[in-house]
Amino acid sequence: MNILDKIIRDKRREVDLKKSILPISQLETSVLFERQTISLANALRNSHTGIIAEHKRRSPSKSTINQDTNVAQVAKGYEKAGVCGMSVLTDIKYFGGCLEDLLLARASVNMPLLRKEFIIDEYQVVEAKAHGADVILLIAAVLTQNEIKLLSQLAKSLDLDVLLEVHNKEELQKSIMPSLDMLGVNNRNLKTFKVSLETSKSLSRLIPNDFVKVSESGISSIEAIKDLKEFGYRGFLIGENFMKTENPGKSATEFIQKLN
Repeated sequence: MNILDKIIRDKRREVDLKKSILPISQLETSVLFERQTISLANALRNSHTGIIAEHKRRSPSKSTINQDTNVAQVAKGYEKAGVCGMSVLTDIKYFGGCLEDLLLARASVNMPLLRKEFIIDEYQVVEAKAHGADVILLIAAVLTQNEIKLLSQLAKSLDLDVLLEVHNKEELQKSIMPSLDMLGVNNRNLKTFKVSLETSKSLSRLIPNDFVKVSESGISSIEAIKDLKEFGYRGFLIGENFMKTENPGKSATEFIQKLN
């Protein structure tokens, strides 16, 4: 069993436990359910930089990245830096995140927030809306075509943007559908954790121009972004590069200044 299989196995147990004590009807009473969401796809279309900055304490591939961070301060720092949006990890076991991180980020900033999670159930989509997310991530590697359709259509009905993540041609071909806003190519193989920007480059020509193209993982230099822009990418998800520093917001500011 690879790490991705383990994460999904544990996620199914986690979601079943949550559903047993907090029904969807309760989530729908959240004050944030009436909030007007902010489109990350539109922000990326209108940006010169396309940076989506991530809040991530640790990962299975890197162990500890930054356990001392204050998510509200990081969010404010990212917003001040001028990022297009912020990705917030909400998986606790493997990434050290939680839904409270999403709530605190939402209370601190007025920019698009992506719930970065292994979403396998409609419950988690409603949960994302109830905790202030503007965007959900769907990972093609762990979902069937029908599940992608079901979850993305639910997200759209809740006025959430959808970022669909793929790793190869097969995942991309099964995933293209009108209920998606952005197609993200993860340069990190979730089974081996090896990273290569060639993944984004090779898949770029297969992504229809109706979708905003996003490149994820392994992006740590200005040159990489300029290179990927030549392949039609408008969004660049950067986490570890900022989070491994003492002040992620300051790191993002310096990076964006160089990029501009």
